[in-house]
Amino acid sequence: MLSPAPVYTTNDGVIDAARVACDAAILDAWDKVGEVTLVVARDQLLGAMTTLRDSGYQQLMEIAGVDYPERTERFEVVYHLLSVTKNHRIRVKVLTDEAHAVPSVTALWPVAGWLEREVFDMYGVLFSGNSDLRRILTDYGFVGHPFRKDFPLTGFVEMRWSDEEKRVVYEPVKLAQDMRTFDFLSPWEGAAYTLPGDEKASLPEAKGAQTPLSADTIAKAGTNATPAIAPPPKPKVTEKVGDSSADAKTVAAAVPQAKKKPRAPRKSKPAGEDA
Repeated sequence: MLSPAPVYTTNDGVIDAARVACDAAILDAWDKVGEVTLVVARDQLLGAMTTLRDSGYQQLMEIAGVDYPERTERFEVVYHLLSVTKNHRIRVKVLTDEAHAVPSVTALWPVAGWLEREVFDMYGVLFSGNSDLRRILTDYGFVGHPFRKDFPLTGFVEMRWSDEEKRVVYEPVKLAQDMRTFDFLSPWEGAAYTLPGDEKASLPEAKGAQTPLSADTIAKAGTNATPAIAPPPKPKVTEKVGDSSADAKTVAAAVPQAKKKPRAPRKSKPAGEDA
């Protein structure tokens, strides 16, 4: 074995080669933490991706979205490419906004159809050239795009099953749950308000079972101490009928007597025999 791990191509010269191959399509590039990132112009994305595919990056592994609301072009569409022959990866980024569509790469990698639908569903990024750009993760009639930073965590609508209409209905979100506001005060300092149930602490303590008296307390109390409870009498156990205090006639009637067998008649000896 020549190497304990698969040999992969280093990042040396990758950015320079990409700049030469893609020319003006690359707006920026950097190599950080062992990963190469190329920022490509949106209108030249399809040509740059074709060049990268033909130069050895055969597989499209993933398409992801990132949202930066403070930017003019708030969305980043990130492509991850893999070179099987070089055992090397490269990242390509494209900037866009809500109005401008990104060219679809489904003609180069058919798997991009599903991946672009995910980015459209979660971020609202449009892709020109995708013939099936529909929502893929959210429900029918979903409002908004959940992965945007300005999307509320509770959403805009909620759904439930209606027994009256016998179907799933959509309604505006109602925050009906109690105590949804929380503070971050230290529990050792205490809150400035009364929580439900705290009013029980101000009530007098209810009388329960008396505390058992100790030996010292009983000795000091003298005659006022509670007398000790005598143990229950030990039940009488008998082993035979004669030990019982019951009447002899009652016992005799209760115990059946064994019947004696009739005695066989004695045979007389014939005359002349010795006794």
